[in-house]
Amino acid sequence: MPTELQTRHRLLRADARRMAAVADASVNLVVTSPPYPMIAMWDGLFGDLDPEIARSLADGRPQEMFARMHGLLDPVWDEVYRVLRPGGFACINIGDAVRSFNGEFGLYANHVRILDHLQRIGFTCLPAILWRKPTNAPTKFMGSGMLPAGAYVTLEHEYILIVRKGGKRRFPPDEQPRRRESAIFWEERNTFFSDVWTDIRGSRQLLEASAGRDRSAAFPFELAYRLILMYAIKGDMVLDPFWGTGTTTLAASAAGRSSIGYEIDQALGRLAADNVQAALAGMQNLLQARLEAHLQFARDWEARKGPLKYRNQHYGFRVMTRQEQEIFIDVPSVLTLATDDEIVCEYGGISFDGSDETGGLAGNQAMRSDPAQRLPGPDRQLKLF
Repeated sequence: MPTELQTRHRLLRADARRMAAVADASVNLVVTSPPYPMIAMWDGLFGDLDPEIARSLADGRPQEMFARMHGLLDPVWDEVYRVLRPGGFACINIGDAVRSFNGEFGLYANHVRILDHLQRIGFTCLPAILWRKPTNAPTKFMGSGMLPAGAYVTLEHEYILIVRKGGKRRFPPDEQPRRRESAIFWEERNTFFSDVWTDIRGSRQLLEASAGRDRSAAFPFELAYRLILMYAIKGDMVLDPFWGTGTTTLAASAAGRSSIGYEIDQALGRLAADNVQAALAGMQNLLQARLEAHLQFARDWEARKGPLKYRNQHYGFRVMTRQEQEIFIDVPSVLTLATDDEIVCEYGGISFDGSDETGGLAGNQAMRSDPAQRLPGPDRQLKLF
């Protein structure tokens, strides 16, 4: 039987440069996207934290401005190293910046500066992912004219930096069942572990937020969810030191992992969902679509190349490898606001009739346990945080 699962999600409205509420070596994974230095929308935030940044901007001193902005981020990365367990990963979504100062246009390589600091404090740097945002704009180049030396190469990608604290993670016997249930499908592995991602758009979110969207520059739900599936197992603790509108919390809930978020901006310190029911519906639809996508892959493969060799023990459908036999997808069924700043998430499962040819996923949720099959009362549905 699959392991019973309950996750907890905590928001701390505080500065992540000192994460005093998080113990040393207590976090399995960090997934985050900080404010991007040298991007104009973040000038005010950085300037509020360090008035010299505003002065360097006014005086046209971009290199000093760049250095001071990253000087504000460095203590967060130091804290990330402290709270991660040995073998834990940090995945940081960051974009470089292009900007003109004193009539000169140039690139400010945020990803290089951050990687340099991460390596200096002890992280092992691993191959990064280039996230290329799809665009159809025919006039997307920067500059003017068709003449040589008159335009600049477009900047249409961001980086997902991947670093690890120490060597490979070791999984004790009590974690092995959860690790096997947390496996990803073979076809997902082929997409997830590519060094270039082109299938995630920059604008789509699991849930849309009206407040704070312009300021938050939230990264897509799919990006956070994918990274959590890749680098954490069920029940693990995921940290986001730049919580924003809560994308990482939603992704962790959907993936069956617990989470902690830090957010210094009080205007952004609430979940990007209007109510609990909307959050639940979004997660349930996403997870059902994930299983349906595997079923379609299996049908297409077998139509072209014959039967897959293995069967999943919980659903009965065919899978490509032995490691996929114990995959079980926990579906959030009840979200309860335990305190003003903490959610408890309980889970059920998706029922499946086991037929490869005509089967599909049942529309109802088959609960593994009895998490009081109800949604929280109306007075607790307005927001999650």
